[in-house]
Amino acid sequence: MKYWINGKPQDQISVNDRSVQYGDGCFTTIRVEQGQAAFLPFHVKRLQKGVERLFMPLPDWAKLENHIKQVVTGCESGVLKVLLSRGSGGRGYSSDGINGPNQILLLSPYPEQYYRQRKTGVVLGLSPVAMGINPHLAGIKHLNRLEQVLIKRFIDQEKIDEALVLDSDGLLVECCSANIFWRRGKNIYTPDLSQCGVEGVMRQKIIQLLEGSDYHLSCVMRYPEALAHADEVIICNSLMPVMAVNQIQAHKNQPAWKYQSRELYEYLLPECLSL
Repeated sequence: MKYWINGKPQDQISVNDRSVQYGDGCFTTIRVEQGQAAFLPFHVKRLQKGVERLFMPLPDWAKLENHIKQVVTGCESGVLKVLLSRGSGGRGYSSDGINGPNQILLLSPYPEQYYRQRKTGVVLGLSPVAMGINPHLAGIKHLNRLEQVLIKRFIDQEKIDEALVLDSDGLLVECCSANIFWRRGKNIYTPDLSQCGVEGVMRQKIIQLLEGSDYHLSCVMRYPEALAHADEVIICNSLMPVMAVNQIQAHKNQPAWKYQSRELYEYLLPECLSL
């Protein structure tokens, strides 16, 4: 893995940095292929939204984008994580007197299992960890990811590919590291993320693709049982970038919900794999 902090190759940061002390910042994760950062404008826009929502100092966006392009040049396949911290400051929650912001880039290998899972599909279980409702943070990918840490522990223990995540009211939100869509005929549904969850880059791309298609998309608030009646379920993130769901084990001691169709998956995959 390679690291850069504020444009310089290094792997150490102050213990007073707000990302360490409070998770005070936001990030995005980019698929790198053939020396290019896939869907880079989407990722920059996501960071801009996070910075605005958290009232962080504005970085030099053009300089950051150029640095990203420079870092990925020559990388045939990888993952670039771009993290923006408010910066370093004294003790306490106040943002007064902070030196920042800090920009952290991490370049790592591409997850090999995603190549296999695109062909085989994935299995989901129902997470016992619910997501807290907070409209102030809904949509952005902030640095407070403890819910996902606990959900991933469940995934590893159950030896499943991903987990279906509900909010504290029992409504569908997303997966641990992915957004979710389901299809019934020509109607496509995805959870409304106005109360919690992450508006992923690939989710945005898929919404854009569906706007010009024969499908009809709705952002909805639904309980997980809606998936029991779906013809097809897919999950997505910027790295996968899209996967077909084979089955969901929503309730122990009850039959899993199974899916055979890959109609939507096959429609979306070529565009989602583009750069």
